[in-house]
Amino acid sequence: MLKNGIDYSNETLVLTIPRKEFYNEETNEFIEVQETTIRLKHSLLSLSKWEAKYERPFLDVRKPPNYEETLDYIRFMTLTQNVDPVVYLVLTNEHIKLVNDYLSASMTGTTFGDDKSNGGKRGSRNPMSAEVIYYYMSEFNIPWECQKWHLNRLLTLIRVCGIKKSPSKKSKGTAKNRAQLNAARRRRSGSRG
Repeated sequence: MLKNGIDYSNETLVLTIPRKEFYNEETNEFIEVQETTIRLKHSLLSLSKWEAKYERPFLDVRKPPNYEETLDYIRFMTLTQNVDPVVYLVLTNEHIKLVNDYLSASMTGTTFGDDKSNGGKRGSRNPMSAEVIYYYMSEFNIPWECQKWHLNRLLTLIRVCGIKKSPSKKSKGTAKNRAQLNAARRRRSGSRG
């Protein structure tokens, strides 16, 4: 089922580019683009390809991708085979809006009400690069097949793993209090153990 172009059954964005004819001023010829449907996937695989080309984090809010770099990311997200490269040149503002909405979709019901950070998404002060995400996947034993998930879903899983692995503030405080009580008892009794 598609909603706003998103196919939630496989976490992809489906764009239909209508037939269009335009004039190429560089070659002085008319170019016809046939109606084309492309399927896109925002994943760690597409992110790593873009970062390999541009050698900087895609998720860096301080230097967001320009129009050409955004088109390249759309090319890297494309799952549809043998797409005419001219198709990307006729994407409309509505297509770009759908892509941006898709990139920001959480693709999960998990929420973090008490924490204002967003796990490496575009607004983060310390953006995650593909290698950092792969590191976290290794650290948390996340299967490699998850690199094909929608990127925001993968980042949420990494964040959940980090939360579950770190001791809670309450248990940290309890352990500290226990250590202080034991130290005081040892001092009073003159014991070293």
